Amino acid sequence: MTALGKPDRSQRNALAALIDCIPEFDGPDRMVALELVDAALAGSPDYELLADAQSRAYLCFGPTPMTRGTYDLYWIAVHPAARRAGLGAALIGELERTLRQRGARLVRVETASSGAYDATRKFYPRMGYREEARLRDFYKPGDDLVIYLRRL
Repeated sequence: MTALGKPDRSQRNALAALIDCIPEFDGPDRMVALELVDAALAGSPDYELLADAQSRAYLCFGPTPMTRGTYDLYWIAVHPAARRAGLGAALIGELERTLRQRGARLVRVETASSGAYDATRKFYPRMGYREEARLRDFYKPGDDLVIYLRRL
């Protein structure tokens, strides 16, 4: 398996290119994902990144404000050509290892119920995440907010 770690500023353009090629991400998704990448690379205490050395996959996470031991997984992206190679699972594993070392209790993930995210909603339960809540018509009529939790 490829080495995973905290990317540095030299990977910024490669991460931006990765974000641009994710078919599930629309324009606003891409803009926000890149803002969080930039914040993490600038040293924000609110956002951290894990990525593979080739920038084929990354995730962004951070502590959930006003909680103890709870973290949000904000974004996870794997290049379409690298999917089903275990990179997403490896990133989740590294995230959970890192968070356990910090004494974290929970990881929260939010995603959409639209068809574009069918694979995403299958991925999280395989990784041990449980659907904890669903807010109907959150994003738009017929597109719910689905919240997954993983207790560490």
